[in-house]
Amino acid sequence: MIELNTPIIKLNRVGAAAAKRLEKIGVNFVIDLLNYFPFRYDDFSKITSIKNLKPNTSANITGQIELIQNKRSPRKRINITEAIVSDSTEQIKIIWFNQPFIARNLRAGDKISLAGKVEHGPAGLQMTSPIYEKLISGNTIHTQGLVPIYHLTANITEKQIRFLIKQILLLADELEDWLPEATIKRQKLLPLNKAIKNIHFPKNFKDINNARGRLGFNELFLLQLQSELIKKELESFRAIKIKFFENETKKFVESLPFSLTPAQKKAAWEIIKDLEKSKPMARLLEGDVGCGKTIVALIAMLNTALNKRQAAIMVPTEILAVQHYNSITKLLQNQKIKIGLMTRAEKKINYDLKIQKINAKQIADNSNIIIGTHALIQEKINFKNLALVIIDEQHRFGVEQRKTLIDKSEKKNLLPHLLSMTATPIPRSLALALFGDLSITIINEMPKGRKKINTFVIPEKKRSDAYNFIRKQINKGRQIYVVCPLIDISDKLGVKSVKEEFEKLNNTIFPDLSIAMLHGRLKTTEKEKIMKDFLDNKINILVSTSVIEVGIDIPNASIMMIEGADRFGLAQLHQFRGRVGRSRHQSYCFLLTDNESQKTLNRLNALVKYHNGFDLAKIDLKFRGPGEVYGTAQKGFPELKIASLFDYELIKQAQSEAKELMNIDPKLINHPSLVQKLGEWEKKTHLE
Repeated sequence: MIELNTPIIKLNRVGAAAAKRLEKIGVNFVIDLLNYFPFRYDDFSKITSIKNLKPNTSANITGQIELIQNKRSPRKRINITEAIVSDSTEQIKIIWFNQPFIARNLRAGDKISLAGKVEHGPAGLQMTSPIYEKLISGNTIHTQGLVPIYHLTANITEKQIRFLIKQILLLADELEDWLPEATIKRQKLLPLNKAIKNIHFPKNFKDINNARGRLGFNELFLLQLQSELIKKELESFRAIKIKFFENETKKFVESLPFSLTPAQKKAAWEIIKDLEKSKPMARLLEGDVGCGKTIVALIAMLNTALNKRQAAIMVPTEILAVQHYNSITKLLQNQKIKIGLMTRAEKKINYDLKIQKINAKQIADNSNIIIGTHALIQEKINFKNLALVIIDEQHRFGVEQRKTLIDKSEKKNLLPHLLSMTATPIPRSLALALFGDLSITIINEMPKGRKKINTFVIPEKKRSDAYNFIRKQINKGRQIYVVCPLIDISDKLGVKSVKEEFEKLNNTIFPDLSIAMLHGRLKTTEKEKIMKDFLDNKINILVSTSVIEVGIDIPNASIMMIEGADRFGLAQLHQFRGRVGRSRHQSYCFLLTDNESQKTLNRLNALVKYHNGFDLAKIDLKFRGPGEVYGTAQKGFPELKIASLFDYELIKQAQSEAKELMNIDPKLINHPSLVQKLGEWEKKTHLE
């Protein structure tokens, strides 16, 4: 009998290999499958007659197979399945590659529903590799209506995942609705089981919006509740006061090889004022990629060190930690401040300890400023007098991890000040609502002399011009990023993948250049080596997934080329763009898409026009139609699967409900299922 906690391998048509692939996307049990939500929907609610089909659009047609056959392509030695399908208006050619079994599944005379891309072929319009379903019982889930699209990994198809979810959907009725009943009534929310059914197989856009409303509220409510609990916990703590060393700070700022912007000065002053208090600072510093957040944080670290206290900065990757260590050591070379680096692979200090091998304890005991990765919390060490904790790219570290770092201070009654930094643009009013336990500082201008990155939307027909331009840039000594939405070739609608793009660039377009491939499935050590080689200019072109979003500073990279740009949110495209333009060289961002719809082009052209993350995040929301969440548009801070960071009303509602509950039941004694959910959610959402 199939239940919520049944292992996924017990489902119909799931063998050992498929179970392993499902594990990669976090699906181990039936309940995980129910909670694996689509990120967008293909709208095949209108069936188009063949006569009215237009090239370069996606469409759904129904008709009868007149002819179907397999043949081999003489040049590439691949199997081609060709079919002619007709309806009462016209007929069209259908082609599938390397799927000879289709000709065994389908026969002439079969009634069929097809969904996919229409394009020009040698003999008129054709559909290439469309999804198909036989029209038998009228129960179509792949080609008609609002068809859910899921983020997938290699060798799992959208069809497979829909088939599996469809067979377990009724188990949604077994889910415990952990949200307080009073909240569900007050906020007029869907019951959990109905929301789950509607998110996977909606009948209309209203179903999607209502399901999103409930599931998004779930996420925001847990976030707000967590925020309320943290606030309560922090109320009893005090912090070490950090005195402001005005003259020393002025001298340091004057010694910098660049001038601080007014926004950087204002941000630094807000932080300094907080550090002087005995109440622990909890501040979020946000600003666009490249706006100079690190130097503002360094001013806070310098003052902490001058107070003979310790500051620790935790960053997401080893290579970024090393880069920070090198640049901070250089900037503070006249200050006689002890600086330590602590990563899994490397431990070093900028002063002589008269010993051969440096260990984590020696760094923690002897350094004023410690730069590190997760190693800071994984090593079995305590800090002597930790007074300031800085977390770079806050969303990469969970609440639990931040707490662990704070707990490493030996003075248990005193809490270090906390400064979090992020480049994800969240308007102040939203950030205050989202993170009630944080004060907000925003840097809203870029350093002087920073050249604007020239951005272009490049249609498919101009692709070769883009390659010629890239060749010229590489001849000048520059380097190039190429970003793709997927790792593997696994999307029927022709979305670009890293492996496919790497093969093409490496073997066909630039066989004489050094090209590397980077994606999240590589081991950390492999990723670090590739990024180091790119930093050292041993690699001309780096083909990557969105893992480079939080990257390192490569001043020599001058082009960011984004394949399938329509698959990303504007805020994320802007983050990618911020990886170039880090030096005096003019930099460029190329947005490539084969989707020629006016809406897509208007959305991408917003990037050509605007260069501010806040503006773009707002525009992104305007363009987002019902039932659309662009790929990883939400990838940011915090990581939410359903809720939008710009849904101010929903955030406010979740906040007021969380406060209401904390007033009635401050220890949540009467809500055990909610406490359990909160624990599960913290683990899943934050700990990577």
